Amino acid sequence: MPPAETRPTFREALRFWLKLGWISFGGPAGQIAVMHRELVERKRWIDEPRFLHALNFCMLLPGPEATQLATYCGWLLHGVRGGLAAGVLFVLPGALTLWLLSWIYVTLGAVPEVAAVFHGLKATVLAIVVAAVIRIGRKALKSPVAWVLAAAAFGGLFFLRLPFPLIVLGALALGFAGGKLAPRAFGLDANPASLAESGRAVSAAQTLRVAVIGVALWFAPVLLASAMHGGDLYAQLGGFFSKAAVVTFGGAYAVLPYVGQQAVEHYHWITPGQMLDGLAFAETTPGPLIMVLQFVGFLAGWRQPGALPPLGAATLGAAMTTWVTFVPTYLFILLGAPYVERVRGNVRLGAALAAVTAAVVGVILNLAVWFALQVVFPAHAAVDGFALVIGIAALVALERFKVGIVPVVIAGGALGLLWSLVR
Repeated sequence: MPPAETRPTFREALRFWLKLGWISFGGPAGQIAVMHRELVERKRWIDEPRFLHALNFCMLLPGPEATQLATYCGWLLHGVRGGLAAGVLFVLPGALTLWLLSWIYVTLGAVPEVAAVFHGLKATVLAIVVAAVIRIGRKALKSPVAWVLAAAAFGGLFFLRLPFPLIVLGALALGFAGGKLAPRAFGLDANPASLAESGRAVSAAQTLRVAVIGVALWFAPVLLASAMHGGDLYAQLGGFFSKAAVVTFGGAYAVLPYVGQQAVEHYHWITPGQMLDGLAFAETTPGPLIMVLQFVGFLAGWRQPGALPPLGAATLGAAMTTWVTFVPTYLFILLGAPYVERVRGNVRLGAALAAVTAAVVGVILNLAVWFALQVVFPAHAAVDGFALVIGIAALVALERFKVGIVPVVIAGGALGLLWSLVR
C-alpha cells in the first residue's frame, strides 16, 4: 500500500477518477501513461513496482486493460468501493458522450455532408489500426516463437476462419506450457517465481461473496429486459457481449474481428461501414476504445425497436451492451487483485501473457486487412483512391510525425467533407 502520508481521502480520489474519465483520450497507451504520471510520479499515491505489477495482471485479463488498471488502482487505495468508483467514473463520461454521438449519427447519418465526413473518418481509422499492428508488433514480436504465434493467429482467422476465442485460448495454453518447458523461448528468465505477502488477506468466503454478487449483477438486467420487453434482442445482446467480455484479450482492436464476424455477419445488427464509424467515434471520445461495443448495441436497438420508440430501444440496447461489457471487467479485478498482489514474477503467467500478446498482433493484422477491404475496395468495387491516399497520409502522420490520434481523426473527417464539396 502507499505510505499513509501520501494516501488520498476517498473524496480526493473521486475527484481524480472523474477528471481522468473526461481526459482519457488516446487509447489505452495514452490512458495508462496519464495514470502513471498522476498516480506514481505526481501524487505518489501508488509506488512504481506496485503499479507495474497491476498493469501486468491487467494485460493478462480479457477486457480493456486501462479500465482494469484504473479499477485495480482504485482498489489499492480504498478497497472495493474505491475500485468500483474508479472503474465507473473512468467509463461514464465516454458512455454519455458516445450515446449522444450515436443519436446524432442515426438521425443525421443520411445527410450528404455527414456521410462525407464519415468517408474521411473511415480512412483514418484504417490507418490507426495499421499503426496499432506496427506498434504492438514492435513490442511483442521479439522471438521466433512470437512471430510464429502471430502468423498462426492471422492465418487461423483470415484463411481458416477459426473462432476468435479458440485463437486466444490456444495461445494461452501454449504460453502456460512454454513457461514450464522453455521459458527462454518467450524471452523470460527460468528462475522460479518469487512471492510477496504484501497483498490484502482475503478469505474464501469473501471471494465467494464477491463472485455471487458480481455474477448476479452481471446477468440480472439481461433477464429483466428480456422478461419485460419480450423478444430476444436484449437477451442476444446480453448473452453475446457477456461472452465477448470473457474472451476479449487484447482490448478493442482484438475484439473487433470477433464482433464483426458475429454482429455484422450473423446477427445483422450493424454493417461493416457502421462498425468503422463506431470505431471513429470511440477514437475521438474519452474512455476505453471498447466503448465501440456500446455503439453496436445502440444501432441494434434502433434497427429492431419492437414495441418501444426507436430511441428508447437504442438506449436500452446501448445500456445493456455497456453493462455486460464492463461489469465483468470490474468483477475480474475485485476477485483477482487480492490474490495477484501476493504473487510476483510468476514465470508461467509471464509466458502466457507473452503468447497472448503475440497472438493479438495476428488478430489485429486480420482486423487491418478486413478494414482495408471494406474501405479501399467498397462493395468489391474499384479502388477508392481518396480513401487510399488519406489512409496512407494518416499512417505517415501517426508513425513518422507522431501526431495524436484525435487531430488525425478530425483532419480525416474534414478532408472527407472538403473532397465531397470539391467533387
